[in-house]
Amino acid sequence: MVNIELKEKIAGEITVSDNPGSTIKKWRQEFGISKQELSREMNIAPSVISDYESGRRKSPGVRSVKRIVEAILRIDEMRGGSISRRYGTGVSSNALIDIRDYDHEMPLEKMIRAVEGANISGVSINRHVSGYTIVDGIKAILNLSSSEFSRLYGWSSQRAIFFTEVRFGRSPMVAIRVHPLKPAAVIYIQPEKLDDLAIRLSQIENIPLFSTDMDVRSIIDVLSELK
Repeated sequence: MVNIELKEKIAGEITVSDNPGSTIKKWRQEFGISKQELSREMNIAPSVISDYESGRRKSPGVRSVKRIVEAILRIDEMRGGSISRRYGTGVSSNALIDIRDYDHEMPLEKMIRAVEGANISGVSINRHVSGYTIVDGIKAILNLSSSEFSRLYGWSSQRAIFFTEVRFGRSPMVAIRVHPLKPAAVIYIQPEKLDDLAIRLSQIENIPLFSTDMDVRSIIDVLSELK
């Protein structure tokens, strides 16, 4: 479902911009969409997008802006909607990679099996999750305020939080220990190394800690298909 607030935000920013073309380019790149992809979705020539973005073509009118924004959001929705969901959380930092809330609970074991996770803490996984969050571990620790960190939990703390860019695994578990909300599980994506403190903190908090060798894109694809 298209995020109406996000649609209005992008369209409004383009419309009031002193340089609408560069603003279109900014949002296209923010969503990771090529000129060719956008032009195909709009059924126009790629040169039209290039001309808008470079300023060679007259600034698009309201109808054209609407078509551009709707095409960008449709492409994101077809890809799983991860960028739209990220903006829906109110987290300003790009530390948030993806977030999803399911309409049902599922056994944690099912999710861990899907991402080929290995339990490195020995904490029981006999629990359920209702969603997941994937964050850049370094950016999350350095850039997120306490209120923004809370928004990583979406609608429920009964979720798995995945961390990328894990060097030793210490900082994410320290952040989780001092925060009042606790996730159902923590998964490190391709960690470089795990020290004993990270494992010990997961045991103290009774939060199972896992590692996976899958890459982020594959994890998002797998988790989006879970029923």
